[in-house]
Amino acid sequence: MARLVDTNVIVYRFDPRFPEKQAIATRLLREGIAADDLRMAHQSIVEFVAVVMRPVGKGARAASLLSQHEAVREAEELMSQFPVLYPNDEVLRTALRGMGAYQLSWFDAHLWAYAECHGLDELLSEDFQHGRLYGRVRVRNPFLKKGFE
Repeated sequence: MARLVDTNVIVYRFDPRFPEKQAIATRLLREGIAADDLRMAHQSIVEFVAVVMRPVGKGARAASLLSQHEAVREAEELMSQFPVLYPNDEVLRTALRGMGAYQLSWFDAHLWAYAECHGLDELLSEDFQHGRLYGRVRVRNPFLKKGFE
């Protein structure tokens, strides 16, 4: 069963502010590499770089999760470890329909469309309704206590 991983899972892997989520994300990504069952959307790699380079917190002490150099290196690692799915007309049109059909934001609809169009069974994310079926794609929030039941 192939699964798509959302940006939030990747970001938590590098976010020490949430140690429990960091551990879960690390485990999921490692297991995904071993099982070769996780896919990354091009969108998630782009979002990952933007999020981990953005300052966290407020004031003069605000720092990013990763430096630009580290973010680029990690993005390259992700691209070498996981198959990356790229947008095409079908993904874009499906995302537009998904916005209306499921009342999703553009970015969530676009991410879901990758899974829908590429025939993936599951989308791992905390940004969707856990357990809900969107088209053919079931959403699982891996950070819930019973996320995979």
